[in-house]
Amino acid sequence: MHDVIIAGAGPVGLFLANELALSGCSVLILERDQESSSSWKALPLGLRGLTAGSAEAFYRRGLLEAMAKASGVDPQNVGADPEAIEPPAPRGLSHFAGITLDAADIDAAALPFRLPSPAMEGFMTSLEAVGSVLSERAAALGVQIVRGAPVTAVTQDDEAVGVTAGGKEYRAHWLVGCDGGRSAVRELAGFDFVGTDPLFTGYVAQVTFADPRQLPLGFNLTLTGMYLRTPLEGHLGMMDFDGGTFDRSQPLTRDHLQTVLRRICGTDVTLNEVHLASSFTDRAMQVTTYRQGRVLLAGDAAHIHSPLGGQGLNLGIGDAVNLGWKLAATVHGYAPDGLLDSYTSERHPVGASVLDWSRAQVATMKPGPNAPALRQLVRDLMSTPDGTTHVYRKTSGLFNRYDLGSQQPLVGRSAPDFRFGDGTRLGDLMHQGQGVVLDFSTDRALQGAAQWWEGRIRYASGSVRNDLGLGAVLIRPDGVVAWASEHTPDRDAFEKVAVHWFGNPEN
Repeated sequence: MHDVIIAGAGPVGLFLANELALSGCSVLILERDQESSSSWKALPLGLRGLTAGSAEAFYRRGLLEAMAKASGVDPQNVGADPEAIEPPAPRGLSHFAGITLDAADIDAAALPFRLPSPAMEGFMTSLEAVGSVLSERAAALGVQIVRGAPVTAVTQDDEAVGVTAGGKEYRAHWLVGCDGGRSAVRELAGFDFVGTDPLFTGYVAQVTFADPRQLPLGFNLTLTGMYLRTPLEGHLGMMDFDGGTFDRSQPLTRDHLQTVLRRICGTDVTLNEVHLASSFTDRAMQVTTYRQGRVLLAGDAAHIHSPLGGQGLNLGIGDAVNLGWKLAATVHGYAPDGLLDSYTSERHPVGASVLDWSRAQVATMKPGPNAPALRQLVRDLMSTPDGTTHVYRKTSGLFNRYDLGSQQPLVGRSAPDFRFGDGTRLGDLMHQGQGVVLDFSTDRALQGAAQWWEGRIRYASGSVRNDLGLGAVLIRPDGVVAWASEHTPDRDAFEKVAVHWFGNPEN
Protein backbone atom coordinates (compact mmCIF):
# COMPACT_ATOMS: atom_id res chain seq x y z
CA MET A 1 0.00 0.00 0.00
CA HIS A 2 1.33 3.42 -0.96
CA ASP A 3 1.37 6.46 1.25
CA VAL A 4 -0.35 8.61 -1.39
CA ILE A 5 -2.13 7.98 -4.69
CA ILE A 6 -2.40 10.96 -7.02
CA ALA A 7 -4.95 10.93 -9.81
CA GLY A 8 -3.53 12.85 -12.76
CA ALA A 9 -0.01 13.15 -14.19
CA GLY A 10 -0.34 16.74 -15.33
CA PRO A 11 1.90 19.52 -13.98
CA VAL A 12 0.03 19.78 -10.66
CA GLY A 13 0.01 16.04 -10.01
CA LEU A 14 3.68 15.71 -10.96
CA PHE A 15 4.76 18.69 -8.85
CA LEU A 16 2.86 17.34 -5.86
CA ALA A 17 4.31 13.85 -6.37
CA ASN A 18 7.81 15.29 -6.36
CA GLU A 19 7.15 17.23 -3.16
CA LEU A 20 5.91 14.09 -1.42
CA ALA A 21 8.69 11.85 -2.73
CA LEU A 22 11.28 14.43 -1.73
CA SER A 23 9.99 13.99 1.83
CA GLY A 24 10.29 10.21 1.70
CA CYS A 25 6.69 9.28 0.88
CA SER A 26 5.83 6.42 -1.47
CA VAL A 27 3.73 7.85 -4.30
CA LEU A 28 1.69 6.29 -7.10
CA ILE A 29 0.23 8.40 -9.92
CA LEU A 30 -2.76 7.07 -11.87
CA GLU A 31 -3.13 8.80 -15.24
CA ARG A 32 -6.10 8.26 -17.53
CA ASP A 33 -4.21 8.97 -20.77
CA GLN A 34 -2.16 6.16 -22.23
CA GLU A 35 0.57 8.40 -23.68
CA SER A 36 2.44 11.25 -22.00
CA SER A 37 2.90 13.20 -25.23
CA SER A 38 0.09 15.02 -27.02
CA SER A 39 -0.40 17.76 -29.59
CA TRP A 40 -2.41 19.57 -26.93
CA LYS A 41 0.65 19.76 -24.69
CA ALA A 42 3.16 20.80 -27.37
CA LEU A 43 3.35 24.23 -28.96
CA PRO A 44 1.30 26.02 -30.10
CA LEU A 45 -1.77 24.60 -28.33
CA GLY A 46 0.12 23.77 -25.17
CA LEU A 47 1.37 27.34 -24.75
CA ARG A 48 1.24 28.48 -21.12
CA GLY A 49 2.81 31.17 -18.99
CA LEU A 50 4.68 30.61 -15.73
CA THR A 51 4.35 33.53 -13.35
CA ALA A 52 7.26 34.79 -11.30
CA GLY A 53 5.78 32.96 -8.33
CA SER A 54 5.82 29.64 -10.18
CA ALA A 55 9.35 30.30 -11.45
CA GLU A 56 10.29 30.83 -7.81
CA ALA A 57 8.77 27.45 -6.87
CA PHE A 58 10.89 25.70 -9.51
CA TYR A 59 13.95 27.66 -8.36
CA ARG A 60 13.49 26.57 -4.75
CA ARG A 61 13.55 22.93 -5.82
CA GLY A 62 16.60 23.33 -8.05
CA LEU A 63 14.58 23.03 -11.27
CA LEU A 64 14.56 26.59 -12.62
CA GLU A 65 17.45 26.20 -15.05
CA ALA A 66 16.05 22.94 -16.46
CA MET A 67 12.59 24.51 -16.74
CA ALA A 68 13.90 27.58 -18.56
CA LYS A 69 15.98 25.53 -20.99
CA ALA A 70 13.09 23.18 -21.76
CA SER A 71 11.03 26.28 -22.52
CA GLY A 72 13.65 27.70 -24.87
CA VAL A 73 14.44 30.54 -22.47
CA ASP A 74 17.88 31.72 -21.36
CA PRO A 75 17.91 31.27 -17.55
CA GLN A 76 19.70 34.62 -17.27
CA ASN A 77 16.55 36.28 -18.62
CA VAL A 78 14.38 35.19 -15.69
CA GLY A 79 16.63 36.33 -12.85
CA ALA A 80 18.39 39.37 -11.48
CA ASP A 81 22.06 40.16 -11.98
CA PRO A 82 23.79 37.77 -9.54
CA GLU A 83 25.77 40.69 -8.12
CA ALA A 84 22.77 43.01 -7.74
CA ILE A 85 22.08 44.58 -4.36
CA GLU A 86 18.63 45.99 -5.15
CA PRO A 87 15.94 44.03 -7.00
CA PRO A 88 15.33 45.14 -10.58
CA ALA A 89 12.03 46.55 -11.74
CA PRO A 90 9.75 43.86 -13.22
CA ARG A 91 10.17 43.44 -16.97
CA GLY A 92 7.05 41.45 -17.75
CA LEU A 93 3.35 41.93 -17.07
CA SER A 94 0.17 40.08 -17.84
CA HIS A 95 -2.86 41.67 -19.42
CA PHE A 96 -6.26 42.49 -17.96
CA ALA A 97 -9.30 41.65 -20.09
CA GLY A 98 -7.15 41.74 -23.20
CA ILE A 99 -5.81 45.18 -22.30
CA THR A 100 -2.04 45.04 -22.55
CA LEU A 101 -0.19 47.05 -19.93
CA ASP A 102 3.34 48.41 -19.85
CA ALA A 103 5.66 46.95 -17.20
CA ALA A 104 7.55 50.25 -17.20
CA ASP A 105 4.56 51.76 -15.37
CA ILE A 106 4.99 49.43 -12.36
CA ASP A 107 6.00 51.27 -9.19
CA ALA A 108 8.76 48.93 -8.01
CA ALA A 109 9.05 50.83 -4.72
CA ALA A 110 5.51 49.73 -3.88
CA LEU A 111 6.43 46.03 -4.06
CA PRO A 112 7.46 45.01 -0.53
CA PHE A 113 10.13 42.61 0.69
CA ARG A 114 11.86 41.92 -2.62
CA LEU A 115 15.52 40.96 -2.95
CA PRO A 116 17.45 40.04 -6.11
CA SER A 117 16.89 36.41 -7.07
CA PRO A 118 17.57 34.00 -9.92
CA ALA A 119 13.76 33.83 -10.24
CA MET A 120 12.45 37.36 -10.71
CA GLU A 121 10.37 36.97 -13.86
CA GLY A 122 7.79 34.67 -15.35
CA PHE A 123 8.21 33.23 -18.83
CA MET A 124 6.31 31.43 -21.56
CA THR A 125 6.49 27.66 -21.68
CA SER A 126 4.40 24.68 -22.75
CA LEU A 127 2.66 21.87 -20.94
CA GLU A 128 5.06 19.54 -22.72
CA ALA A 129 8.10 21.33 -21.29
CA VAL A 130 6.70 21.43 -17.77
CA GLY A 131 5.74 17.78 -17.95
CA SER A 132 9.14 16.68 -19.21
CA VAL A 133 11.06 18.44 -16.43
CA LEU A 134 8.75 17.24 -13.67
CA SER A 135 8.53 13.70 -15.05
CA GLU A 136 12.31 13.39 -15.12
CA ARG A 137 12.52 14.50 -11.49
CA ALA A 138 9.68 12.16 -10.51
CA ALA A 139 11.47 9.18 -12.07
CA ALA A 140 14.66 10.08 -10.21
CA LEU A 141 12.73 10.21 -6.93
CA GLY A 142 11.08 6.82 -7.47
CA VAL A 143 7.53 8.00 -8.19
CA GLN A 144 5.49 5.29 -9.94
CA ILE A 145 3.19 6.27 -12.80
CA VAL A 146 0.51 3.98 -14.23
CA ARG A 147 -0.90 5.27 -17.52
CA GLY A 148 -4.16 4.29 -19.17
CA ALA A 149 -5.77 4.11 -15.73
CA PRO A 150 -8.83 6.40 -15.42
CA VAL A 151 -10.29 6.47 -11.92
CA THR A 152 -13.77 4.92 -11.84
CA ALA A 153 -14.42 4.32 -8.12
CA VAL A 154 -13.28 5.74 -4.78
CA THR A 155 -13.95 4.39 -1.30
CA GLN A 156 -12.45 5.36 2.03
CA ASP A 157 -12.45 4.41 5.68
CA ASP A 158 -10.57 5.59 8.78
CA GLU A 159 -7.34 3.94 7.64
CA ALA A 160 -7.08 4.12 3.86
CA VAL A 161 -8.56 4.98 0.49
CA GLY A 162 -9.48 2.42 -2.16
CA VAL A 163 -9.22 3.44 -5.82
CA THR A 164 -10.41 1.54 -8.88
CA ALA A 165 -8.57 2.65 -12.01
CA GLY A 166 -8.05 0.92 -15.34
CA GLY A 167 -9.87 -2.15 -14.01
CA LYS A 168 -7.46 -2.62 -11.11
CA GLU A 169 -7.73 -1.96 -7.38
CA TYR A 170 -5.25 0.24 -5.50
CA ARG A 171 -5.01 1.31 -1.87
CA ALA A 172 -3.20 4.14 -0.14
CA HIS A 173 -3.44 6.12 3.05
CA TRP A 174 -4.34 9.25 1.07
CA LEU A 175 -5.73 10.17 -2.35
CA VAL A 176 -5.27 13.51 -4.09
CA GLY A 177 -7.32 14.36 -7.15
CA CYS A 178 -5.23 16.36 -9.63
CA ASP A 179 -7.31 15.12 -12.54
CA GLY A 180 -8.46 18.39 -14.06
CA GLY A 181 -11.63 20.40 -14.46
CA ARG A 182 -13.78 17.33 -15.09
CA SER A 183 -12.29 15.53 -12.10
CA ALA A 184 -13.57 12.01 -11.53
CA VAL A 185 -12.17 12.08 -7.99
CA ARG A 186 -14.11 15.21 -7.16
CA GLU A 187 -17.37 13.64 -8.30
CA LEU A 188 -16.78 10.20 -6.84
CA ALA A 189 -15.74 11.57 -3.43
CA GLY A 190 -18.79 13.84 -3.23
CA PHE A 191 -17.23 17.31 -3.12
CA ASP A 192 -19.61 20.26 -3.47
CA PHE A 193 -18.68 22.30 -6.57
CA VAL A 194 -20.29 25.74 -6.72
CA GLY A 195 -19.91 28.93 -8.71
CA THR A 196 -21.22 30.93 -11.65
CA ASP A 197 -22.50 30.03 -15.11
CA PRO A 198 -20.66 30.99 -18.31
CA LEU A 199 -21.10 34.11 -20.43
CA PHE A 200 -19.04 32.96 -23.41
CA THR A 201 -17.81 29.99 -25.39
CA GLY A 202 -14.10 30.10 -26.02
CA TYR A 203 -12.12 28.36 -28.74
CA VAL A 204 -8.47 27.49 -29.16
CA ALA A 205 -7.28 26.08 -32.43
CA GLN A 206 -4.36 25.43 -34.72
CA VAL A 207 -5.39 26.48 -38.21
CA THR A 208 -4.10 27.49 -41.61
CA PHE A 209 -5.19 30.99 -42.63
CA ALA A 210 -5.68 31.91 -46.27
CA ASP A 211 -4.26 35.35 -45.41
CA PRO A 212 -3.08 35.74 -41.80
CA ARG A 213 -2.41 39.45 -42.41
CA GLN A 214 -6.15 40.04 -42.05
CA LEU A 215 -5.81 39.39 -38.31
CA PRO A 216 -3.42 41.52 -36.25
CA LEU A 217 -1.25 39.78 -33.68
CA GLY A 218 -2.13 39.99 -30.00
CA PHE A 219 -5.41 40.46 -28.14
CA ASN A 220 -8.10 42.12 -30.23
CA LEU A 221 -11.25 43.26 -28.44
CA THR A 222 -14.20 43.92 -30.73
CA LEU A 223 -17.85 44.89 -30.36
CA THR A 224 -18.84 41.22 -30.41
CA GLY A 225 -16.05 39.41 -28.58
CA MET A 226 -12.30 38.89 -28.64
CA TYR A 227 -9.77 37.03 -30.77
CA LEU A 228 -6.12 36.32 -30.17
CA ARG A 229 -3.44 35.51 -32.71
CA THR A 230 0.05 34.73 -31.41
CA PRO A 231 3.34 34.63 -33.35
CA LEU A 232 3.15 30.82 -33.20
CA GLU A 233 2.07 29.67 -36.64
CA GLY A 234 -1.67 29.07 -36.91
CA HIS A 235 -2.39 29.64 -33.21
CA LEU A 236 -5.86 31.14 -32.76
CA GLY A 237 -8.01 31.91 -29.74
CA MET A 238 -11.55 33.31 -29.68
CA MET A 239 -14.24 34.33 -27.19
CA ASP A 240 -17.82 34.32 -28.43
CA PHE A 241 -20.29 35.84 -25.95
CA ASP A 242 -23.10 33.39 -26.65
CA GLY A 243 -23.90 32.72 -22.99
CA GLY A 244 -21.92 29.50 -23.17
CA THR A 245 -24.71 27.87 -25.18
CA PHE A 246 -22.59 26.17 -27.84
CA ASP A 247 -23.05 22.41 -27.65
CA ARG A 248 -19.51 21.32 -26.79
CA SER A 249 -20.33 17.69 -27.56
CA GLN A 250 -20.51 18.61 -31.25
CA PRO A 251 -17.43 18.41 -33.48
CA LEU A 252 -15.71 21.72 -34.17
CA THR A 253 -15.96 22.10 -37.94
CA ARG A 254 -14.03 24.53 -40.10
CA ASP A 255 -17.28 26.22 -41.12
CA HIS A 256 -18.34 26.82 -37.52
CA LEU A 257 -14.99 28.24 -36.46
CA GLN A 258 -14.79 30.44 -39.53
CA THR A 259 -18.32 31.76 -38.96
CA VAL A 260 -17.55 32.64 -35.35
CA LEU A 261 -14.22 34.25 -36.27
CA ARG A 262 -15.75 36.37 -39.03
CA ARG A 263 -18.51 37.56 -36.71
CA ILE A 264 -16.01 38.55 -34.04
CA CYS A 265 -13.32 40.15 -36.20
CA GLY A 266 -15.63 41.75 -38.75
CA THR A 267 -13.65 40.58 -41.80
CA ASP A 268 -14.03 37.88 -44.44
CA VAL A 269 -11.03 35.97 -43.12
CA THR A 270 -10.84 32.43 -44.46
CA LEU A 271 -9.64 29.31 -42.70
CA ASN A 272 -8.20 26.91 -45.22
CA GLU A 273 -7.81 24.11 -42.71
CA VAL A 274 -8.38 23.33 -39.02
CA HIS A 275 -5.77 20.95 -37.66
CA LEU A 276 -6.86 20.81 -34.01
CA ALA A 277 -9.53 22.68 -32.09
CA SER A 278 -11.19 22.69 -28.71
CA SER A 279 -13.79 24.75 -26.89
CA PHE A 280 -14.13 25.98 -23.30
CA THR A 281 -16.25 28.39 -21.28
CA ASP A 282 -15.75 30.90 -18.47
CA ARG A 283 -17.75 28.84 -15.97
CA ALA A 284 -16.14 29.69 -12.61
CA MET A 285 -16.51 26.97 -10.00
CA GLN A 286 -14.76 25.97 -6.78
CA VAL A 287 -15.17 23.20 -4.23
CA THR A 288 -16.30 24.37 -0.81
CA THR A 289 -13.48 22.46 0.89
CA TYR A 290 -10.29 20.98 -0.50
CA ARG A 291 -10.51 17.91 1.75
CA GLN A 292 -13.09 15.18 2.36
CA GLY A 293 -11.65 12.71 4.88
CA ARG A 294 -8.63 11.07 3.24
CA VAL A 295 -9.32 12.59 -0.17
CA LEU A 296 -7.96 15.98 -1.21
CA LEU A 297 -8.10 18.03 -4.41
CA ALA A 298 -5.60 20.33 -6.09
CA GLY A 299 -5.41 22.33 -9.31
CA ASP A 300 -8.33 22.38 -11.73
CA ALA A 301 -9.97 19.53 -9.82
CA ALA A 302 -10.56 22.07 -7.02
CA HIS A 303 -11.30 25.18 -9.12
CA ILE A 304 -12.06 26.09 -12.72
CA HIS A 305 -12.30 29.46 -14.44
CA SER A 306 -11.63 31.08 -17.79
CA PRO A 307 -8.00 31.01 -18.94
CA LEU A 308 -7.81 34.82 -19.10
CA GLY A 309 -4.50 35.93 -17.62
CA GLY A 310 -3.08 32.40 -17.61
CA GLN A 311 -3.67 31.83 -13.88
CA GLY A 312 -4.85 28.20 -13.93
CA LEU A 313 -1.51 26.37 -14.18
CA ASN A 314 0.10 28.72 -11.68
CA LEU A 315 -2.75 28.45 -9.19
CA GLY A 316 -2.41 24.66 -9.33
CA ILE A 317 1.35 24.75 -8.76
CA GLY A 318 0.70 26.93 -5.72
CA ASP A 319 -1.74 24.30 -4.43
CA ALA A 320 0.86 21.55 -4.86
CA VAL A 321 3.60 23.50 -3.08
CA ASN A 322 1.28 24.30 -0.17
CA LEU A 323 -0.11 20.78 0.18
CA GLY A 324 3.00 18.66 -0.37
CA TRP A 325 4.90 19.28 2.87
CA LYS A 326 1.73 19.26 4.97
CA LEU A 327 0.57 15.91 3.62
CA ALA A 328 4.09 14.47 3.98
CA ALA A 329 4.21 15.53 7.65
CA THR A 330 0.82 13.88 8.16
CA VAL A 331 2.01 10.66 6.50
CA HIS A 332 5.12 10.56 8.71
CA GLY A 333 3.10 11.19 11.86
CA TYR A 334 4.62 14.43 13.11
CA ALA A 335 2.11 16.93 11.73
CA PRO A 336 0.66 19.15 14.46
CA ASP A 337 -3.12 19.30 14.88
CA GLY A 338 -4.81 21.21 12.10
CA LEU A 339 -1.82 21.32 9.75
CA LEU A 340 -3.54 19.46 6.91
CA ASP A 341 -6.72 21.50 7.32
CA SER A 342 -4.67 24.66 6.83
CA TYR A 343 -4.35 23.62 3.17
CA THR A 344 -8.01 24.54 2.63
CA SER A 345 -7.95 27.63 4.86
CA GLU A 346 -4.91 29.04 3.04
CA ARG A 347 -5.52 28.01 -0.56
CA HIS A 348 -9.30 28.35 -0.83
CA PRO A 349 -9.21 32.18 -0.51
CA VAL A 350 -6.43 32.35 -3.10
CA GLY A 351 -8.49 30.28 -5.51
CA ALA A 352 -11.60 32.37 -4.84
CA SER A 353 -9.61 35.53 -5.58
CA VAL A 354 -8.43 34.14 -8.93
CA LEU A 355 -12.00 33.21 -9.84
CA ASP A 356 -13.15 36.75 -9.07
CA TRP A 357 -10.22 38.17 -11.09
CA SER A 358 -11.37 36.04 -14.01
CA ARG A 359 -15.01 37.11 -13.58
CA ALA A 360 -14.00 40.79 -13.54
CA GLN A 361 -12.16 40.39 -16.83
CA VAL A 362 -15.10 38.66 -18.46
CA ALA A 363 -17.47 41.40 -17.26
CA THR A 364 -15.15 44.05 -18.71
CA MET A 365 -14.99 42.26 -22.07
CA LYS A 366 -18.70 41.46 -22.40
CA PRO A 367 -20.14 43.23 -25.47
CA GLY A 368 -22.99 45.69 -25.14
CA PRO A 369 -23.88 49.33 -25.78
CA ASN A 370 -22.00 50.48 -22.68
CA ALA A 371 -19.03 48.18 -23.14
CA PRO A 372 -16.72 50.64 -24.97
CA ALA A 373 -17.13 53.24 -22.21
CA LEU A 374 -16.44 50.69 -19.46
CA ARG A 375 -13.41 49.33 -21.27
CA GLN A 376 -11.97 52.80 -21.74
CA LEU A 377 -12.45 53.60 -18.07
CA VAL A 378 -10.75 50.35 -17.04
CA ARG A 379 -7.95 50.97 -19.56
CA ASP A 380 -7.35 54.46 -18.15
CA LEU A 381 -7.29 53.22 -14.56
CA MET A 382 -5.09 50.24 -15.32
CA SER A 383 -2.53 52.34 -17.18
CA THR A 384 -1.77 54.48 -14.11
CA PRO A 385 1.22 53.48 -11.95
CA ASP A 386 -1.14 52.40 -9.17
CA GLY A 387 -3.32 50.41 -11.55
CA THR A 388 -0.44 48.73 -13.37
CA THR A 389 1.23 47.87 -10.06
CA HIS A 390 -2.04 46.41 -8.78
CA VAL A 391 -2.30 44.14 -11.83
CA TYR A 392 1.27 42.96 -11.33
CA ARG A 393 0.69 42.23 -7.65
CA LYS A 394 -2.45 40.24 -8.49
CA THR A 395 -0.94 38.21 -11.32
CA SER A 396 2.75 37.69 -10.53
CA GLY A 397 2.15 35.09 -7.83
CA LEU A 398 4.72 36.73 -5.54
CA PHE A 399 2.50 38.80 -3.27
CA ASN A 400 -0.14 36.49 -1.82
CA ARG A 401 -0.24 36.66 1.95
CA TYR A 402 -1.71 33.96 4.16
CA ASP A 403 -3.25 35.04 7.44
CA LEU A 404 -0.99 33.28 9.94
CA GLY A 405 -2.14 35.31 12.92
CA SER A 406 0.88 37.62 13.08
CA GLN A 407 1.10 41.39 12.72
CA GLN A 408 4.71 41.16 11.53
CA PRO A 409 4.37 42.34 7.90
CA LEU A 410 6.58 39.65 6.36
CA VAL A 411 4.85 36.70 8.03
CA GLY A 412 2.54 34.88 5.63
CA ARG A 413 4.37 36.13 2.54
CA SER A 414 6.83 34.44 0.21
CA ALA A 415 10.30 34.80 1.72
CA PRO A 416 12.80 37.15 0.05
CA ASP A 417 15.85 35.39 -1.40
CA PHE A 418 18.34 36.32 1.32
CA ARG A 419 21.97 35.95 0.19
CA PHE A 420 24.83 35.09 2.52
CA GLY A 421 28.35 36.44 2.13
CA ASP A 422 29.61 33.18 0.58
CA GLY A 423 27.01 33.46 -2.19
CA THR A 424 24.58 30.90 -0.74
CA ARG A 425 20.96 31.95 -1.23
CA LEU A 426 17.79 30.96 0.56
CA GLY A 427 16.66 29.18 -2.60
CA ASP A 428 19.78 26.99 -2.49
CA LEU A 429 18.84 25.86 1.02
CA MET A 430 15.34 24.74 0.00
CA HIS A 431 16.15 22.12 -2.63
CA GLN A 432 15.32 19.23 -0.28
CA GLY A 433 11.90 20.55 0.68
CA GLN A 434 12.68 21.28 4.32
CA GLY A 435 11.88 24.34 6.37
CA VAL A 436 14.71 26.82 6.86
CA VAL A 437 15.66 29.05 9.78
CA LEU A 438 17.97 31.96 8.94
CA ASP A 439 19.77 33.29 12.00
CA PHE A 440 21.41 36.68 11.45
CA SER A 441 22.48 37.09 15.09
CA THR A 442 26.21 37.16 15.85
CA ASP A 443 25.89 34.57 18.65
CA ARG A 444 23.85 32.03 16.65
CA ALA A 445 21.05 32.34 19.16
CA LEU A 446 18.75 29.78 17.51
CA GLN A 447 21.24 27.08 16.54
CA GLY A 448 20.63 24.83 19.55
CA ALA A 449 16.86 25.02 19.28
CA ALA A 450 16.82 24.47 15.52
CA GLN A 451 18.72 21.20 15.95
CA TRP A 452 15.69 19.71 17.71
CA TRP A 453 13.90 19.68 14.34
CA GLU A 454 16.80 18.18 12.40
CA GLY A 455 15.49 16.70 9.16
CA ARG A 456 12.51 19.05 9.19
CA ILE A 457 14.21 22.44 9.56
CA ARG A 458 17.56 23.40 8.10
CA TYR A 459 19.64 25.95 10.03
CA ALA A 460 21.80 28.64 8.42
CA SER A 461 23.52 31.58 10.08
CA GLY A 462 25.73 34.51 9.23
CA SER A 463 25.50 37.96 7.76
CA VAL A 464 23.59 38.56 4.55
CA ARG A 465 23.76 41.31 1.98
CA ASN A 466 20.45 42.75 3.11
CA ASP A 467 18.69 41.44 6.20
CA LEU A 468 15.74 43.87 5.80
CA GLY A 469 16.22 44.84 9.44
CA LEU A 470 15.49 41.32 10.69
CA GLY A 471 17.27 39.25 13.32
CA ALA A 472 15.99 35.82 12.22
CA VAL A 473 13.43 34.27 9.88
CA LEU A 474 11.69 30.87 9.91
CA ILE A 475 10.54 29.74 6.47
CA ARG A 476 8.15 26.89 5.80
CA PRO A 477 8.99 24.29 3.11
CA ASP A 478 6.65 26.09 0.69
CA GLY A 479 8.76 29.26 1.02
CA VAL A 480 6.27 31.13 3.21
CA VAL A 481 7.61 33.06 6.20
CA ALA A 482 6.20 31.51 9.38
CA TRP A 483 7.98 33.78 11.86
CA ALA A 484 10.31 36.77 11.70
CA SER A 485 12.20 38.55 14.47
CA GLU A 486 12.97 42.21 13.97
CA HIS A 487 15.48 42.29 16.83
CA THR A 488 17.66 39.79 18.69
CA PRO A 489 15.94 36.43 18.11
CA ASP A 490 13.68 35.26 20.91
CA ARG A 491 14.33 31.53 21.30
CA ASP A 492 11.06 30.87 23.11
CA ALA A 493 9.06 32.62 20.39
CA PHE A 494 10.89 30.65 17.71
CA GLU A 495 10.23 27.32 19.44
CA LYS A 496 6.53 28.10 19.83
CA VAL A 497 6.11 28.79 16.12
CA ALA A 498 8.29 25.82 15.12
CA VAL A 499 6.09 23.47 17.16
CA HIS A 500 2.99 24.99 15.57
CA TRP A 501 4.17 24.27 12.01
CA PHE A 502 6.66 21.41 12.34
CA GLY A 503 5.23 19.48 15.29
CA ASN A 504 6.74 18.27 18.51
CA PRO A 505 10.41 17.48 17.83
CA GLU A 506 10.10 14.33 19.94
CA ASN A 507 7.58 12.80 17.49
